[in-house]
Amino acid sequence: MDGTLIGLVAFGSVLFLLALRVPIAFALAAIATIGTFVIFAFRTGSFAPERAIRPTSSLVFSNSFDLIHSYDLSMIPLFVALGHIAYRADITTKIYHAARVWLAKVPGGVAMASVVGCGGFSAITGSSIACASTMGRICTPEMLSVGYDKRLATASVAAGGTLGSLIPPSVLFIIYGIFTETSISQLFLAAILPGLVSLLGFLLVIFIWVKRDPSAAPAFTGTITMADRGRAALESWPAVLLFVIIVGGIYGGIFTATEAAAVCVSAAILIGLVQRKLTLRAIWESLRETAIQTTSIFLIAAGAKIFVAFIALTGVAPDIVEAVTAAELSPVVLMLAIAAIYLLLGMFLDPIGIMVLTLPLMIPLIETYGFDLIWFGVVVIKLLEIGLITPPVGLNVFVIAGVVGREVPIDRIFAGIARFLALDVLVLILIMAVPALSLLIPYSM
Repeated sequence: MDGTLIGLVAFGSVLFLLALRVPIAFALAAIATIGTFVIFAFRTGSFAPERAIRPTSSLVFSNSFDLIHSYDLSMIPLFVALGHIAYRADITTKIYHAARVWLAKVPGGVAMASVVGCGGFSAITGSSIACASTMGRICTPEMLSVGYDKRLATASVAAGGTLGSLIPPSVLFIIYGIFTETSISQLFLAAILPGLVSLLGFLLVIFIWVKRDPSAAPAFTGTITMADRGRAALESWPAVLLFVIIVGGIYGGIFTATEAAAVCVSAAILIGLVQRKLTLRAIWESLRETAIQTTSIFLIAAGAKIFVAFIALTGVAPDIVEAVTAAELSPVVLMLAIAAIYLLLGMFLDPIGIMVLTLPLMIPLIETYGFDLIWFGVVVIKLLEIGLITPPVGLNVFVIAGVVGREVPIDRIFAGIARFLALDVLVLILIMAVPALSLLIPYSM
């Protein structure tokens, strides 16, 4: 049977199952298992199912086993645990409070502090949805209570929450690194400058918004002294320490990404216990939630690994590379087409699902055109980040909508998101046009 046809039918079948709300882990594993069985059963030209059982089971179990026992994958539970522990130890919220004090007199200061808080939270947790959910509960009610425009109060946190995908550490970068066999440490470092550019861009959007419409953010009328600013900055030292351990340790060659995660988890627990912000019950709850989240991610990763092996078996990837090469598409046209595919899928699917579904076909194309896989990883994560706030299924928008309830209709949140979405597109163009923005730090190690 034509392997390419089977591969394309498999992709269509996965998308169909996802449309039926079948969990992506089961959709990928099921289609890959059935497809592998069909290929081996018809290998001799006639249907011989007894010959397909052994190779099919070998492909399914060996690939899932190898993935789960991957050393790099241990980063995921470590960074997820770090986020939960840091939140319960009041480490992540101190960043927001410090930014709240320092930016109090700036137009739109609370909204800006929310974005900075999201950036700080992202630098520890690595999860966009967790960032939007946590910071949404802290920041959005405060902005609404002081009279901020509902669009600004909700959209700023929804957009700021996407920084969790880009600012290291990031669960998406870990999965990308595992599936493309690229250095996760270099991916983390590559995302620093694009992440900072995105954060500063969001601050600029808020500043221009409030300057053009002062009623969107009431001016601060209180008094803030330098002593208040100094105290707030000092209180945020645990978060700064954890970020320095992750980025400084990796860049300086002191830690691998996995070691940095382990050290940070230990440091966060110690800081929380010493400051009496963390109890044994809180640690237990953090580990419990970590186990639930990690299990979900591991199931998706295992299903994706099986699917990747199946796609390699079909030979569809080389056929697509050959077709694209024959079409003589320019690198610019190719990247525009890839961006369009990711943005389209981002309107309907979650980021992990999009990545594991598309990488088996995208990576051979990228390698054929000679693009850097580290740079392409940053481009992909930025595209997935944009998908988190793109209608009709912007996951971060729905997270914020769940936080504010009926007080702010979801269409109002999407109306506010439009400004941040436009900025994100500009940053994406900058990342694609200037690869040095992503490659400068990792290649200077």
